[in-house]
Amino acid sequence: MTDDRPGNRISAWRPPVPGIAEVFHARFTEHAYPVHTHDTWSLMLLDDGSVDFTVDRRRHGAAGAGPVILLPPGVPHDGRTAHPSGFRKRVLYLATTVLPERLTGAAVDGPVHGDGVLRHGIHRLHRALAHRGDEFEAESGLALVRDRLLHHLRAPGAGAPGREAGRVAAALRELLDSRISTGVSLDEAAGILRVHPTHLIRCFRQSYGLPPHGYLTGRRVDRARRLLLAGQRPAEVATAVGFYDQSHLNRHFTRHLGITPGRYAAGPGRGRPG
Repeated sequence: MTDDRPGNRISAWRPPVPGIAEVFHARFTEHAYPVHTHDTWSLMLLDDGSVDFTVDRRRHGAAGAGPVILLPPGVPHDGRTAHPSGFRKRVLYLATTVLPERLTGAAVDGPVHGDGVLRHGIHRLHRALAHRGDEFEAESGLALVRDRLLHHLRAPGAGAPGREAGRVAAALRELLDSRISTGVSLDEAAGILRVHPTHLIRCFRQSYGLPPHGYLTGRRVDRARRLLLAGQRPAEVATAVGFYDQSHLNRHFTRHLGITPGRYAAGPGRGRPG
């Protein structure tokens, strides 16, 4: 959707991911926010342009593709374009279950972060949130972003994997193998295994070299290959192996194998999967 001023473009939605109240993407060529507050954290990626803003009556600025801006709940702030070309941003509104309100003071003291690792993690999280069916990937991405933000706010996060990493990773892999078709949320897996979600991801990555959602997607694609070669239609295969719909299957299948499910099943190598 767009607002009433030429050149301004806005899209917003509420994803089915616990802890994220809203996703907001905007391109502003002419806009000034009045002073206001939110009951959530505002985590913003500046994708281009420049912005000028005030947090708790302290003036800040950010420009270019790179800065991450974190605004705490309940603290008055404003914002405006700082150049005639405007700016483009992506914002996640995070519940206080993700970041506690006690970290407000640290966030007010330093709202702008030039952290490439954090930016990349938020970018990947936005990418996962743009597609139905990638909620497990989004939950994992949110856990890692949260841990990085806690680092910047100097709050304790999940510890580094220790000697138990292999045991934890093996238990999660067994759980994922048993839930290929039905799936499992990160919080549910953490509850079953009694491990902090971020620690769970780190243990799995350390042991197997990929994140849990990447492993689960790979297993689903592998199972889809066999069903396609057995003659099942892509739409049937998608739901059978746990993808949200055929479009979800097509996207991940093509990313893994460089070919669509329909072409894969109809090709000359049918019956001889690699």
